Amino acid sequence: MKIFLSNILLAIFFVLAQSLFAQEVLDKIVAVVDNEYILKSELDFQTQLTAYQRKLNPNDPNLKKSILNAMIEEKLILAQAEIDSITASEDEISRQLNYQIDLFIQQFGSKEKFEQAYNRPLEKIKRELRDEVKNNILIQKVQEQRLARIETSRYEVEEFFNLYKDSLGTVPEEYKLAQIFIAPKLSESDKKTFRNKIEAILDSIKNGGNFSEFAKRYSEDAATASDGGDLGFVKRGLFFKEFEEAVFTLKEGEISDVIETPLGYHVVQLLNRRGESVHARHILIKIQKSQTIDNTVISFLKSIADSCRNSHGTFAEFAQKYSEDRASAQFGGDMGILSVNELESDMKVLLSKMKEGEISEPRRLNLSQTEYGYQIILLEKRILEHKPNLEQDFAKLQQLALMNKKQTIYADWIAQLKKQVYWEIRL
Repeated sequence: MKIFLSNILLAIFFVLAQSLFAQEVLDKIVAVVDNEYILKSELDFQTQLTAYQRKLNPNDPNLKKSILNAMIEEKLILAQAEIDSITASEDEISRQLNYQIDLFIQQFGSKEKFEQAYNRPLEKIKRELRDEVKNNILIQKVQEQRLARIETSRYEVEEFFNLYKDSLGTVPEEYKLAQIFIAPKLSESDKKTFRNKIEAILDSIKNGGNFSEFAKRYSEDAATASDGGDLGFVKRGLFFKEFEEAVFTLKEGEISDVIETPLGYHVVQLLNRRGESVHARHILIKIQKSQTIDNTVISFLKSIADSCRNSHGTFAEFAQKYSEDRASAQFGGDMGILSVNELESDMKVLLSKMKEGEISEPRRLNLSQTEYGYQIILLEKRILEHKPNLEQDFAKLQQLALMNKKQTIYADWIAQLKKQVYWEIRL
């Protein structure tokens, strides 16, 4: 199938790209598919990348052969997408591209660090990634068209289990969990304290203060403060909505009023505009919750847990009433059954010490770089590691059987494509 790069793998891509792209490569065509070709440099890069991720020998000829076959399959599917008139709209491409870029910036900590790691400005990175994103969308659409409606009957699941049961290994330990989640919230008076600070800075700038110097002194954006709040040239679509709406309405040299975003309060000055890109600088005062606010939420969750322990209400009732995770709250906090392999290390440690029916102490849960809350966990049931069986693990076996069926159909389809579309290896 298409070599789908995870977010982490793509992050590695950007780090490796600095050294790999810097090398001089005597390029040649190693494969032709329809009217497309695959270059030796592309094959070498994908091989190095896969070897780095999987800790394999990049000089293994079997690895290179496997990577080349996967790249040929990708080209075959793209050729089929053209035959089937499957397209990706500009809106789809831009949404996916911006989503990936946002993830990269979060991973690296700032736009500047991201650009430094890849050794290219952001706009050039986006241009280079655009075709890859478009191809990913097209390939996913073709695969969905071919495979989305495939299902498995109970007979097929049983047949799969009987055929592979000796090689399926064991089912890791699992937990049936429920939660109550609450996020600390600032009062309007708390928020006013931070707003007063940014308004005082804005007044000082309006009265002749130097924007850059105030940014260096007061801005809480660590990535830009030392540069006087300079954000560089950034294209529309990469800012928070509230920030973007303000900065794109400013005239060059103009300073905004106070802007509130999930990060806090900003004052921004537009320095230059170039089409759909703006060069701006800003000052950020973060809206920070105090420990007192956190303690209030922690105490409330403790009181809920105590009420459940003393039979003054059920966990499900309290979850439906108070939990702010609406996806689970409507089902009494039910989180489903989670494998030990799906859990973070601190959650594994917590559950290893809990008994069935026990409720945890409140624990902090980070939702993003700026959002967090606290949760209490109910361990409803512990399912020990075991050999899979049809009665207990039918849903998992059904997924495995479905995956196996899709892989078989996919392999047959690729074989058929290879008969219909011209391709040639020139290694």
